[in-house]
Amino acid sequence: MANKLMDLVYWRSTRTTGLVFTGLVVGLASVFQLSIITVVSHVCLGALCVTFPLRLHYKLLELLRWNPGVHPFQSYLDNDTSLTDKETVMLVEEVVLLIAFAVAELKRLVFIDSIIDSIKFVALLYLLTYVGALTNGLTLVITAVIAVFSIPLLYKKQQVRIRRMVRSAKALVKKIRNLCSSLYSWVRPSAPAEPALKPPPVAAPKQKVKSK
Repeated sequence: MANKLMDLVYWRSTRTTGLVFTGLVVGLASVFQLSIITVVSHVCLGALCVTFPLRLHYKLLELLRWNPGVHPFQSYLDNDTSLTDKETVMLVEEVVLLIAFAVAELKRLVFIDSIIDSIKFVALLYLLTYVGALTNGLTLVITAVIAVFSIPLLYKKQQVRIRRMVRSAKALVKKIRNLCSSLYSWVRPSAPAEPALKPPPVAAPKQKVKSK
């Protein structure tokens, strides 16, 4: 499954990736105007409008003895997409672990287990309010799909240039950090010098009284 996903993302099969990418973008864009039920119904009807006449055509050729009974979609029917018991259990375990981790993390952030992490969470939620005011979730999903199918391919083609730019950005950030540290150490008032401790007075030796 992971290998097939990587093949799609890196456009190793241009025809398959193009069909999947176009179908996802067109389907998500259609949801803007129509409900998702209508979109799914029309997509299935469109697929049947292609497969049903083709299947009838092959069946007619078979009845006329012009076709030895070859099914036009037999390769798709033979493709086994079912999950074994082991794969099903692993998939369910991964989903359950992911949900449990999300619930535990939300509980930790909401009930202030760590003040710093909760402050970061509050800042993220506050920024998301502005994002929600400017756009909706479907636009973000379409943008994410386009990014998934474009950024890895762009990185693969421009890998050397991107790494050079990242190194330059890291060097610039390091210089700015060092400059801020030096300015802070220069502006920060120096701690007052502690007064030198005086040595304790030495007691004078007592003179013995001579007996007369």
